[in-house]
Amino acid sequence: MSLDPKIAARLKRNGDGLVPAIVQQYDSGEVLMLAWMDDEALHRTLTTGRATYWSRSRGAYWVKGDTSGHIQHVKAVSLDCDGDTVLLKVDQVGAACHTGDHTCFDADALEVTITP
Repeated sequence: MSLDPKIAARLKRNGDGLVPAIVQQYDSGEVLMLAWMDDEALHRTLTTGRATYWSRSRGAYWVKGDTSGHIQHVKAVSLDCDGDTVLLKVDQVGAACHTGDHTCFDADALEVTITP
């Protein structure tokens, strides 16, 4: 099986055939992480209900939680208006970040300084 051709036709992939996937906690809206997907990863995510990504460093697919136990149960998937980003709304079990933090975005907040 492969990704539905209607969905595949809407995707705008980068030079490596990937699209960024923003992952958000479905009930709170908290942004958890960003990962990468190709057509097969998106197909697996849509058909299994488990978030599946393409690891650029390992050159392989990975299902979030298979080794860590920190599973992402997919509740909804949508494309942005340009078709170049996927949004996954998930129920995160445990940490989303490989560092053990709940989200990848809570460790290094940048100071915003607005000058008139």
